[in-house]
Amino acid sequence: MITLAERLSGPASTTIFEIMSGLARDLGAINLGQGFPDMAEPPALVEAAQRALAAHSNQYPPMRGLPELRSAIAAYYAREQDLTLSADNVVVTSGATEALAASLLALVRPGDEVILVQPLYDAYLPLVQWAGGTARLVSLEPPHWTLPLDKLAEAIGPNTRGIVLNTPNNPTGTMLTRAELEGVGDLAEAHDLWIVCDEVWEGMVLDGTPHVSPLALPTLAERTVKIGSAGKIFSMTGWKVGWAVAAPPLAAAVAAKHQFLTFTTATPLQWAVTEALALPQPWHQAHRETYAAAKARLTEGLIRAGYAVLPCSGTWFVTIDLAASGLPADDARLAERLIREVGVASIPVSAFYAESPETGYLRLCFAKRDATLDEAIQRLARFRADNA
Repeated sequence: MITLAERLSGPASTTIFEIMSGLARDLGAINLGQGFPDMAEPPALVEAAQRALAAHSNQYPPMRGLPELRSAIAAYYAREQDLTLSADNVVVTSGATEALAASLLALVRPGDEVILVQPLYDAYLPLVQWAGGTARLVSLEPPHWTLPLDKLAEAIGPNTRGIVLNTPNNPTGTMLTRAELEGVGDLAEAHDLWIVCDEVWEGMVLDGTPHVSPLALPTLAERTVKIGSAGKIFSMTGWKVGWAVAAPPLAAAVAAKHQFLTFTTATPLQWAVTEALALPQPWHQAHRETYAAAKARLTEGLIRAGYAVLPCSGTWFVTIDLAASGLPADDARLAERLIREVGVASIPVSAFYAESPETGYLRLCFAKRDATLDEAIQRLARFRADNA
């Protein structure tokens, strides 16, 4: 039998999320690995999609997205993040990963170096390589997952053209501070670098920490492409409606690549997201509170069972510090044991590294029903009691 560690060290043909979800299906395990909710879907969005199917066109929309949706995205960011934008800043894409692909294909030229920050979402590195670029890697510093600006500066060379950031970060759930972004802005100005910032979890900040986008900083506003996702904001991951937001010249460059990737995105879902983005702030707050309660349920249960859970602000994930939990700091091996011995799927944080991985952390998804979480906690408690 090929172990999980061996799969992760081999050629990257299948993502860790597919591997763990496949094992969960095969073994009948509780899937706290891949990040998708099993909660009731928001009725307001389902009803909006149903209305759109009947009341609006089901034919091709404009390539850059419905004007109404692009304006709604700009208005949403004006309310939520005090950003001054218009429809000209927005390109609607078939999910955030397509927005990342279009952005990196627009910005990276053969021979360019791009700085990626580990732990990183698994699409970043192959997209840079497919565009002909080379990655330079900088790692966040655990357990607080801070961005080392000195190491970021050292990584910038004569061929460096850009930096890919992720805030809130997947998998750690931590956020870049304004001070860290200001430091990035100083470096970007000094070296004329572009920034692609993956902000898909911006609507799932659950502890009240203000989300700061690079677009809010004068040094970065004209050189940043911001990536957003309706799937994450509204917990409708299968809709695959995303967007890139940037200064008009950058947005036009992204659109030029988008037209030859997916060209456009499902028209009824664009209308539904347009309507959803106009939902009042109390709706968004109540939606977040559902996930905050799930996070608290899993976190408190894990702590009672003797696990050390690291603090985080956003996403649908919590991270266990294995050494602090009295467990071996071998996340891939432990993830395989958990799924096979007690039937709980997790994600080893080492899978989010391209080199020199941290192996002492496991990621668990809390976007699940209470009964699912309670059963997972019981199983994880039994495992720790037997092994710590």
